[in-house]
Amino acid sequence: MKAVLQSEFGGSETLYIGETAIPIITENEVLIKVHYSALNRADILQRQGKYPPPTGESTILGLEASGVITSIGESVNNLTIGDRVMALLAGGGQAEYVAVDQRLVIKVPDEISLEQAAAIPEVFLTAYQALFWEARTANESTVLIHAGASGVGTAAIQLANARGCTVITTSSQGKLATCKQLGSTLAINYQEHEFSEAVNLFTKGVGVNTVIDFIGAPYFKQNIECLSIDGTLIMVSVMGGVKLPDVNLYPILAKRLSIKGTTLRSRSIVYKQELIQSFSNDFLSDIKSGKIAPLIDSTYNWHEIKEAHNYMEANKNKGKIVLKII
Repeated sequence: MKAVLQSEFGGSETLYIGETAIPIITENEVLIKVHYSALNRADILQRQGKYPPPTGESTILGLEASGVITSIGESVNNLTIGDRVMALLAGGGQAEYVAVDQRLVIKVPDEISLEQAAAIPEVFLTAYQALFWEARTANESTVLIHAGASGVGTAAIQLANARGCTVITTSSQGKLATCKQLGSTLAINYQEHEFSEAVNLFTKGVGVNTVIDFIGAPYFKQNIECLSIDGTLIMVSVMGGVKLPDVNLYPILAKRLSIKGTTLRSRSIVYKQELIQSFSNDFLSDIKSGKIAPLIDSTYNWHEIKEAHNYMEANKNKGKIVLKII
């Protein structure tokens, strides 16, 4: 089969479409003929040599895919050859075929396309996990979502909004309108304002119940400043850096704050299965109805994989970048 391969760690110029073996499925797996995959920040980090796949997982890029099942293991139930599906992956999605444990597969509702489906698993499950499993965000809470126009950000805005939450986002100027269209009540241009000041002004000093952060060290102090009593900071990534030269811990104690880090890729299959089931129970009907939908910025033919990486690295996308495999 053909797949996105890499000559060495480095820039997008190291990527190419090459030949590799079709995966051999186990008794609990299905083989999916991939129609679409999607690009995530994790792909860029892996390409750079900074985020290797978990032990035993495919080294091919791609944390989500959609397509049609072409083969099933002998212990697979509730899935059949010909089913349209989407899958959460630890790797391997940017290839003509991918082998997936049946527990990580979701049947694609008739109401949505395979192109849309490829933009759902990684970002919506990450957003759902951060908001409702890790932060325990209650209905009608106030939530601050950084990188609001990113893939995870656009998913998180919609999920929080569906639970009646007041949503505040940060983004660059050109992406503020996108955040508001998705349901953000207040969209802050982080390049022009201290977001903690804007948040505290908006909440009249009460602060927000939950912060979903991808930036890390540069935002830590302000995140603490704008959290409410008993608020929770969930760190999904640390794209801005990891070292804090000077930290005042007292507000964490005084406001009884919770600070948690979370990942998804390295979690167990059982954990991911339970997350998928919980998300499906809570929100799959909203996806079927169109109340919640992935925001697709652009779709690239996978032969344009270098251009797709460059586009994401330039922070131009609003929502998901999808790759058409066939």
